[in-house]
Amino acid sequence: MRIATSIVYCVKGIKMSSIPSLGFSFSQALSAQTAKKAPTVSEPKVNVAPASVLPQALLAADSWQRGEVQLRCVEKWNETHDVVSFRFQGITPVKFNFKPGQFITFKLDINGVKTYRSYTISSSPSRPFSLVVTVKQIAGGVVSNYLAQSLNVGDEVTVTGPDGVFNLVDIVADKYLFLSAGCGVTPMHSMSRWLCDTTTDSDIAFVHSAKSVDDVIFADAMASMASRSQQFNLNYVLESADNQHQLTDKYAQTGCATGRLTLEALTKLVPDYQQRTVFVCGPEPYMAAVKLLLQAAEFDMTQFHQESFGDSSAMGIKAATEGRASTEQFMLSIGDKDISLSGDQTLLEGIESEKLPIIAACRSGVCGACKCQVISGTVTSTSQMALTADEIAAGFVLACSTKITSDVQLKMCNYSPTRS
Repeated sequence: MRIATSIVYCVKGIKMSSIPSLGFSFSQALSAQTAKKAPTVSEPKVNVAPASVLPQALLAADSWQRGEVQLRCVEKWNETHDVVSFRFQGITPVKFNFKPGQFITFKLDINGVKTYRSYTISSSPSRPFSLVVTVKQIAGGVVSNYLAQSLNVGDEVTVTGPDGVFNLVDIVADKYLFLSAGCGVTPMHSMSRWLCDTTTDSDIAFVHSAKSVDDVIFADAMASMASRSQQFNLNYVLESADNQHQLTDKYAQTGCATGRLTLEALTKLVPDYQQRTVFVCGPEPYMAAVKLLLQAAEFDMTQFHQESFGDSSAMGIKAATEGRASTEQFMLSIGDKDISLSGDQTLLEGIESEKLPIIAACRSGVCGACKCQVISGTVTSTSQMALTADEIAAGFVLACSTKITSDVQLKMCNYSPTRS
């Protein structure tokens, strides 16, 4: 956001090509424009757009890192009975540069309503010519069902990003423990693919929880990575014991436990978990349970990191502070606009009241899409989880979770396509 300036947009776009998920092949890139991909077991083919980008254009494309971008869906397939993956490429060819684990935000028009939603990138920047997003259909979910049922090969979408501090660049580790459940596997898949592609001796322990074998996402891809690396320890915790052999058949050394993740199961599957940096992603109850489990085991919680698009702790802080909100009126200055705002209104409310452009995907202080910079004045925030320490020191806040306590000016942040 800005001030005599404007709203800050700290988001980035991303793109993809129709290169197979098994990786970029130089020979394929230089093959005939109409060459077709062979379907893989891990990515059942639903439909693929005819080749429209010359291999030479892809190889000569500039590296693109941040901002708004238009993408075209070039491939769509079912991962499970209720999970769909989409492969995108830029309408203008680019090489995508993002941090493994980050997300993008879709700008959609659904039945005439502008809607924003953030999804983790499930592919890896080590394969930069395409971008994959994996979506789980949620009962009653407006965006997830719209994407799964209405977004098809050849359709175009606008996204911004990438964003997110839950990634392998901002979080440094020597030994990794990835704990995921359900669709929370998506950032872990991106991270695993990146590590396997770029650092062949990475020490990875992966424990994924799911209801049944039929609900396991990326089973073939994960087994393939584990089979190529002696330091990739792949494990599953399944509520149902039925057909677990289908996972071990893919990779004989796969560990399996039945029920819910417990300290006993974790210790058996990953005996040295205390010496690892933990990355957690999944439904809120799962992440809360994992956090309590590790705290009870006296794990060093400075090595605990989690991703979420619904921060319950932030919501608790918000609820606790709402009763103390001030009704005093202050002035919010954004560019050439002055907006009267009370102390019980968020910056986002003031910005949207003037119909100024801002993306607010989660509206709960988690995704970071509504990041903006306070140039002058004072504010109070209920969430900073999507901000780095340097951003906080520089005055960045999340508009959806910030209220003003004096007159405030906001500054717009314009990112060029080459900015990291």
